[in-house]
Amino acid sequence: MTISIGNDHAGPEYKKAIVEHLESKGHTIINHGTDTFESVDYPDFGHAVAIDVETKKADFGIVICGSGNGIAITANKHQGVRAAICWINEIAALARQHNDANIISIPARYTNIKQAVEMVDTFLTTDFEGGRHATRVNKIACQ
Repeated sequence: MTISIGNDHAGPEYKKAIVEHLESKGHTIINHGTDTFESVDYPDFGHAVAIDVETKKADFGIVICGSGNGIAITANKHQGVRAAICWINEIAALARQHNDANIISIPARYTNIKQAVEMVDTFLTTDFEGGRHATRVNKIACQ
Protein backbone atom coordinates (compact mmCIF):
# COMPACT_ATOMS: atom_id res chain seq x y z
CA MET A 1 0.00 0.00 0.00
CA THR A 2 1.08 3.59 -0.56
CA ILE A 3 0.29 5.89 2.34
CA SER A 4 0.66 9.65 2.41
CA ILE A 5 1.45 11.26 5.76
CA GLY A 6 1.59 14.88 6.86
CA ASN A 7 1.97 16.60 10.18
CA ASP A 8 2.59 19.94 11.77
CA HIS A 9 4.93 20.75 14.68
CA ALA A 10 2.76 18.77 17.14
CA GLY A 11 3.45 15.47 15.40
CA PRO A 12 7.07 14.79 14.37
CA GLU A 13 7.56 12.03 16.94
CA TYR A 14 4.21 10.48 16.01
CA LYS A 15 5.05 10.58 12.33
CA LYS A 16 8.46 9.01 12.89
CA ALA A 17 6.99 6.09 14.87
CA ILE A 18 4.15 5.56 12.39
CA VAL A 19 6.43 5.72 9.34
CA GLU A 20 8.93 3.27 10.86
CA HIS A 21 6.08 0.90 11.75
CA LEU A 22 4.48 1.06 8.31
CA GLU A 23 7.77 0.70 6.43
CA SER A 24 8.55 -2.38 8.53
CA LYS A 25 5.32 -3.86 7.14
CA GLY A 26 6.40 -3.11 3.57
CA HIS A 27 4.25 -0.05 2.89
CA THR A 28 5.46 2.83 0.73
CA ILE A 29 5.29 6.21 2.47
CA ILE A 30 4.94 9.66 0.92
CA ASN A 31 6.14 12.09 3.59
CA HIS A 32 4.77 15.61 3.57
CA GLY A 33 5.25 16.33 7.26
CA THR A 34 7.72 18.42 9.17
CA ASP A 35 10.47 16.80 11.21
CA THR A 36 10.89 19.68 13.65
CA PHE A 37 8.96 21.32 16.46
CA GLU A 38 9.26 24.74 14.79
CA SER A 39 5.84 26.24 14.22
CA VAL A 40 4.42 25.51 10.76
CA ASP A 41 0.99 25.83 9.14
CA TYR A 42 -1.00 22.58 9.21
CA PRO A 43 -3.00 23.39 6.02
CA ASP A 44 0.17 23.06 3.95
CA PHE A 45 0.48 19.41 5.00
CA GLY A 46 -3.24 18.61 5.08
CA HIS A 47 -3.69 19.75 1.48
CA ALA A 48 -0.64 17.77 0.30
CA VAL A 49 -1.94 14.52 1.82
CA ALA A 50 -5.48 15.14 0.57
CA ILE A 51 -4.21 15.71 -2.99
CA ASP A 52 -2.31 12.41 -2.85
CA VAL A 53 -5.47 10.56 -1.76
CA GLU A 54 -7.77 12.49 -4.10
CA THR A 55 -5.58 11.76 -7.14
CA LYS A 56 -5.04 8.12 -6.11
CA LYS A 57 -1.30 8.66 -5.73
CA ALA A 58 -1.83 7.19 -2.24
CA ASP A 59 -4.28 4.53 -1.07
CA PHE A 60 -4.77 6.19 2.32
CA GLY A 61 -3.64 9.26 4.21
CA ILE A 62 -2.57 10.04 7.75
CA VAL A 63 -2.59 13.58 9.10
CA ILE A 64 -1.44 14.73 12.52
CA CYS A 65 -1.81 18.03 14.36
CA GLY A 66 -2.39 19.06 17.95
CA SER A 67 -6.16 18.54 18.10
CA GLY A 68 -6.57 16.71 14.80
CA ASN A 69 -9.26 19.22 13.88
CA GLY A 70 -7.55 21.85 11.76
CA ILE A 71 -5.72 19.39 9.55
CA ALA A 72 -8.88 17.24 9.13
CA ILE A 73 -10.94 20.30 8.19
CA THR A 74 -8.31 21.17 5.61
CA ALA A 75 -8.21 17.67 4.10
CA ASN A 76 -12.00 17.48 3.98
CA LYS A 77 -12.13 20.46 1.61
CA HIS A 78 -11.07 18.07 -1.16
CA GLN A 79 -13.70 16.12 -3.08
CA GLY A 80 -13.47 12.39 -2.50
CA VAL A 81 -11.61 12.83 0.78
CA ARG A 82 -13.17 11.69 4.02
CA ALA A 83 -10.81 12.54 6.88
CA ALA A 84 -11.87 11.27 10.30
CA ILE A 85 -10.50 12.44 13.63
CA CYS A 86 -9.72 9.34 15.68
CA TRP A 87 -8.59 9.13 19.28
CA ILE A 88 -9.32 5.46 20.09
CA ASN A 89 -9.27 2.23 18.07
CA GLU A 90 -13.04 1.90 18.05
CA ILE A 91 -13.44 5.27 16.34
CA ALA A 92 -10.76 4.35 13.79
CA ALA A 93 -12.62 1.12 12.99
CA LEU A 94 -16.01 2.86 12.70
CA ALA A 95 -14.54 5.58 10.50
CA ARG A 96 -13.60 2.88 7.99
CA GLN A 97 -16.61 0.57 8.48
CA HIS A 98 -19.35 3.20 8.35
CA ASN A 99 -17.81 6.26 6.67
CA ASP A 100 -15.28 4.76 4.26
CA ALA A 101 -12.80 7.29 5.63
CA ASN A 102 -9.62 7.43 3.57
CA ILE A 103 -7.59 9.73 5.83
CA ILE A 104 -7.12 9.26 9.56
CA SER A 105 -6.54 12.44 11.54
CA ILE A 106 -4.65 11.97 14.80
CA PRO A 107 -4.80 14.49 17.66
CA ALA A 108 -1.22 14.38 18.97
CA ARG A 109 -2.05 16.30 22.14
CA TYR A 110 -4.81 13.85 23.10
CA THR A 111 -3.29 10.46 22.25
CA ASN A 112 0.03 8.82 22.85
CA ILE A 113 2.32 7.37 20.21
CA LYS A 114 1.44 3.75 21.02
CA GLN A 115 -2.28 4.54 20.60
CA ALA A 116 -1.59 6.36 17.35
CA VAL A 117 0.28 3.41 15.84
CA GLU A 118 -2.49 1.02 16.92
CA MET A 119 -5.17 3.29 15.44
CA VAL A 120 -3.31 3.46 12.14
CA ASP A 121 -3.13 -0.35 12.02
CA THR A 122 -6.84 -0.59 12.79
CA PHE A 123 -7.68 2.05 10.19
CA LEU A 124 -5.63 0.41 7.44
CA THR A 125 -6.90 -3.13 8.08
CA THR A 126 -10.61 -2.39 8.51
CA ASP A 127 -12.87 -2.68 5.49
CA PHE A 128 -15.80 -0.45 4.55
CA GLU A 129 -19.04 -2.34 5.20
CA GLY A 130 -20.93 -0.78 2.27
CA GLY A 131 -24.66 -1.49 2.20
CA ARG A 132 -26.72 1.19 3.92
CA HIS A 133 -23.49 3.02 4.73
CA ALA A 134 -22.63 3.36 1.03
CA THR A 135 -25.86 5.26 0.40
CA ARG A 136 -24.89 7.75 3.11
CA VAL A 137 -21.26 8.06 2.03
CA ASN A 138 -22.40 8.77 -1.53
CA LYS A 139 -24.26 11.83 -0.22
CA ILE A 140 -21.19 13.42 1.43
CA ALA A 141 -19.35 14.99 -1.52
CA CYS A 142 -20.69 18.22 -3.00
CA GLN A 143 -22.09 17.84 -6.50
